[in-house]
Amino acid sequence: MRVAIIDEELPFPTNSGKRLRTLNLISRLASKHQITYLCHRNPDAVEQSQAERHLCELGVETQTVPREIAPKSGASFYCRLASNLFSPVPYSVQSHDSHAVRKVVQELSAKGEIDLWHVEWTPYAQCVRGMVTAPWLVMAHNIESQIWLRYYQSERNPLKRWYIGQQLRKFRRFEQRVFDESSQNIVVSEADAELAADWFSVRPPEVVANGVDLDYFRPVARIRAPATILFLGSLDWRPNQDAVRFLLDRIWPNLYSRCPGVRLSIVGRRPPTWMIEAIGRQQGAELHSDVPDVRPHLEAARAMVVPLRIGGGSRLKILEAAAAGVPVVSTAVGAEGLSLASGRHYLEAESAESIAEALAILVNDSAKSDRIATAARQHVQEHYGWDACAERLDEIWRKCGRADTNRSELQESFSSR
Repeated sequence: MRVAIIDEELPFPTNSGKRLRTLNLISRLASKHQITYLCHRNPDAVEQSQAERHLCELGVETQTVPREIAPKSGASFYCRLASNLFSPVPYSVQSHDSHAVRKVVQELSAKGEIDLWHVEWTPYAQCVRGMVTAPWLVMAHNIESQIWLRYYQSERNPLKRWYIGQQLRKFRRFEQRVFDESSQNIVVSEADAELAADWFSVRPPEVVANGVDLDYFRPVARIRAPATILFLGSLDWRPNQDAVRFLLDRIWPNLYSRCPGVRLSIVGRRPPTWMIEAIGRQQGAELHSDVPDVRPHLEAARAMVVPLRIGGGSRLKILEAAAAGVPVVSTAVGAEGLSLASGRHYLEAESAESIAEALAILVNDSAKSDRIATAARQHVQEHYGWDACAERLDEIWRKCGRADTNRSELQESFSSR
């Protein structure tokens, strides 16, 4: 089939969970389908050139359009937030609604050259709604309304909480419309599928789980000294920023008092200024931003911590840690959507004290740490390979395309009568 994927930017290099998932899936489907990747140009020109070359090697055509990235600070940012109060769609949908992307969508649709439109992030459904004649589906990496509900529940500032409540209501309406209008919806876990069916009263979405490259992430024999705790994630994503605040302010001081000499390594892309400064003030903590390869940091880690309090979907970094033989301590939200058993495949903890205690156990009890790491890797080997995930997406693409073809044939048949 001729498939057009609509996204924010090219998914390369794979320095975020979303990019990692997207690239692993399309790289396996590019030999089966004619894929066009339509998105904005990556902010970094060197990265853009590398991404285009990499996707070209995979056989994926790229069509990128210019984009001005508005700053998320300063008076102009708050003016845009205020003006969104008069918009029917959430701020993240409004800020990503691209006239340049819409124009290319219209041109491709008018030519009739696309058999299936694949929206790779829910807000970008705004660029295809009512504009294409071929079937279109949405890859919901998260149920966005769930994330905003958790923002709302965790916010203590009355004014911010009120504004978040406005965004929550807009996202519920927006996701309802998108799930109603699209030909098919895809989520990353059974939990998200149940939530979407419950909240939006839609047909059950299809599930394409997150995966991990088991050959790329392998346990290696190494001596982890001094003991290093790893936090890994996109540092420009608000749930991860909340997790880092929680880690630095409450968890790390507790753990450091229990295990003097332990180190904290925070690895991720695009850290904001406040985070850089906060990490610099913490004893034993260091930041590694925009790294080309996370494996050396996994190899050096005694354990990974995932102290997420806000989020949705499922965490690829937990799968990567499991594949690499690194035991994990996570909140329930952090491990959400994965078929991992607390106490067997990872240690679950919620409060700052209990997370610090669980990390101390992994630092000091090597036998227990090894048992958890071995069980987790065996589980992901059996359930989370990318090849199986790509095959599932291929089935959904073909089913969606066939269903539309059948409808068209029926319509032509009735018209001829």
